[in-house]
Amino acid sequence: MRHSSDFISIVKPNPIPSSIMRIYRNIYSVHKWFGLVSGIFLLLLGVSGSILVFKDELEHLLDHESTKVIPTGKPLSLDTLYQVIVKEYPRLDGASWINPVASPDESYKFRLYLNDAKLMTYDLGGLNINQYTGKIIRTGRSDTFVTGLMDWLFQFHFSFHLGMPGAALTAIMGICMLISIITGLIVYRKFIWKVLTFKVQIKTKNWRTISSDLHRIVGVWALLFNIIVFFTGFWMNLFAFETEKWKVEKELAPENTLVKVSIDKMYHEARLKMPDLVPNYVYFPTQPEKKFNVRGNIAGQNALFAGGNFIKLDAQTGKFSSMGRFEEMEFWDKVEALFYPLHVGNYGGILLKILYVILGLSPALLSITGFLLWWRKVKM
Repeated sequence: MRHSSDFISIVKPNPIPSSIMRIYRNIYSVHKWFGLVSGIFLLLLGVSGSILVFKDELEHLLDHESTKVIPTGKPLSLDTLYQVIVKEYPRLDGASWINPVASPDESYKFRLYLNDAKLMTYDLGGLNINQYTGKIIRTGRSDTFVTGLMDWLFQFHFSFHLGMPGAALTAIMGICMLISIITGLIVYRKFIWKVLTFKVQIKTKNWRTISSDLHRIVGVWALLFNIIVFFTGFWMNLFAFETEKWKVEKELAPENTLVKVSIDKMYHEARLKMPDLVPNYVYFPTQPEKKFNVRGNIAGQNALFAGGNFIKLDAQTGKFSSMGRFEEMEFWDKVEALFYPLHVGNYGGILLKILYVILGLSPALLSITGFLLWWRKVKM
């Protein structure tokens, strides 16, 4: 017959070994310090990213009145507009027409790829031009407010306006967030199912319990979203770790080498080769090694797959170079083509964008609540 003490020893859970407890404490420390160190950056990335989800809509709201044009017949040729741009900027890495489906009263907008030979400035610019008169409405660098708040915020989001080091820092912050997510999964593993089944409620006893419960709940519900957004953001900024890119950034852009074939002719040929393409990006080369490039959605295709559709022509000879469609790409190329739309949320209409805004604010909330949890322990 068993004694009561024997029974107790059988049913009582075995204590967690001290070595395992030490591992958990180390994981918690990693989670805590990665969150604290990257907190302010994650807050800035989360807020700016949430605003940029509605970039096109906000740009129209803020800038349309100052950049709109009065239609006066047929727009000038792309060749004419190209000449205006290269005259204004004799040293360019290239220019891209980013609203080829502009409405008649909307000025054509170009993104400029500049290079001032400074590492601490990221060389993007913008230019709005009246397509009926050839007059430049506004132009300048994107790290000023000359080309609009949204352009400034777009560049800030991936470089903090710190050039190549800023782009690398953004990628590093993405990795920090991913490490914080993985360690958080381990630390709060017992709460995941409870949160997902609404068994964890926010206790409003004081700011400490509110911040603790918010940190767990928001972290769980935004888990998959944050993994996707921060990994894709990291991947798209990998260029900032390429030695060659840093070398090029320290060299002034060469003088323009103009295209030798009509841009209008190349654009027309590109449209003929892929007639179901709806362009959203047309690249105008200004350097001899660059190709004329048209990208966009296939008619009826979800914007999630737009990154894989392109047509390229040699701007010096006019000869067809290459073309591709998303469904024809290799598996990993397809995956990479999905990164940008998955990151910005431009593939599912207004409701998806609202969801991206809400979830996009989660890093900011996690940073604040994480800081409060740390502060509570410091003050104890």
